[in-house]
Amino acid sequence: MKHLLLAASLLVGFQATAQKQPAVSAATVERVARTLTADDMGGRPSAGPGNLKAGQFLAAEFKRIGLKPLPGKEGFLQEFEAYEAQTSARTATLNGTALPPDNIVLSSGLPQLNWTNTDATVRTVQVGAQDNLFQVVRPLLDLHENAVVIVDPAHQAQFKRLLGLNRGSVKAQQPAAHAVAMLLATAPLAEAAPTFAVTATTTIKPVAMRNVVGTLPGRDKKLASEMVVFSGHYDHLGITQAVAGDSIANGADDDASGTTAVVALAEYYKKQKKNARTLVFVAFTAEEIGGFGSQYFSRQLDPDKVVAMFNIEMIGKVAKFGPNTAFITGYERSDFGPLLQQNLEGSPFRFEPDPYPEQNLFYRSDNATLARLGVPAHTISTDQIPTDKLYHSVDDEIESLDLQNMTAVINAIARSATGIISGQQTPTRVAKESVQR
Repeated sequence: MKHLLLAASLLVGFQATAQKQPAVSAATVERVARTLTADDMGGRPSAGPGNLKAGQFLAAEFKRIGLKPLPGKEGFLQEFEAYEAQTSARTATLNGTALPPDNIVLSSGLPQLNWTNTDATVRTVQVGAQDNLFQVVRPLLDLHENAVVIVDPAHQAQFKRLLGLNRGSVKAQQPAAHAVAMLLATAPLAEAAPTFAVTATTTIKPVAMRNVVGTLPGRDKKLASEMVVFSGHYDHLGITQAVAGDSIANGADDDASGTTAVVALAEYYKKQKKNARTLVFVAFTAEEIGGFGSQYFSRQLDPDKVVAMFNIEMIGKVAKFGPNTAFITGYERSDFGPLLQQNLEGSPFRFEPDPYPEQNLFYRSDNATLARLGVPAHTISTDQIPTDKLYHSVDDEIESLDLQNMTAVINAIARSATGIISGQQTPTRVAKESVQR
């Protein structure tokens, strides 16, 4: 009986301690997630009105919470320029026959082009029925030369995957003054050299983009110069091809869920007032089109001063390990994960290594830029990406999120990070030479 009473008293004591454990605001989690995924955000594309509206909302949240802008900045919007190339007209003939629009794909940094097969400045490349289309095309898309790629119709299905390039592209730097035109032949390629004529008009213009960045200055003078970054990307696909009348890709899990976590954590740590190190909260733009936001952000600070990066990506559903779990990409590259788990002792929550190494997730999110510079920068996620049928679809809506589980994940991140933000823990660095692009 004494043993039973002791066990019961210990259980009551543990429950009381758990109840006293500070928690992130579930109300904030739901409110921010619903706002970011609303149709009036237009799917939060990397540039444009919807992106600006979402960025201004997040900046207002940082102001409400009481964060400070980065030193030397007046506001929370970290603005930079990228370059959009949009082709308004393109025509082509192949062996004297006009090609339909869906048989022409163009990637261009030239305002005008008017090429024929007699043009000595243009290289002709043929992709035969037995060749690997993407293996041939990928090296040419960096626009280091002018090229026309003639593609055998055996590759029609793969060629369709290239048609998205015709919608235009956004690049971090002004595109090189070259172009690549890809032409899908209507008949099998012959041994004779093809004849062609290609014309196109492309508009190249700078576009404004913006990260949203706020800080909680460190409270320990000796550690305040060291930074801990909490991040997620707030951009998504914007307006896409309509499915059942819905053309807005709301991006609830990808990555309104992670961005919501950043806001909720900022609010939590501001109330705690225990951060010895400086905390940086950032919502990145342009993750979906090349990671330009995180690349720009990384150039604005000294990576040697960044102690750790908690990048949060797609936490809106239960992980394959079940409730109260999440996984960490690049788990084996530092002791970041084991340190977090130490701070969850007595909690049912577990951080697991990335179960999808074949997906190369460590390099597919905004943590990768700082990781390449040696920062223990890892992404925390719960998404079962190999079987996630809502990924990059118009059905990635707020209703698909498990807000209760999502809040539990954010609470686990908040508690697990305490040793790092207090200066009691410092993760080992990621070896720069082991990180590949």
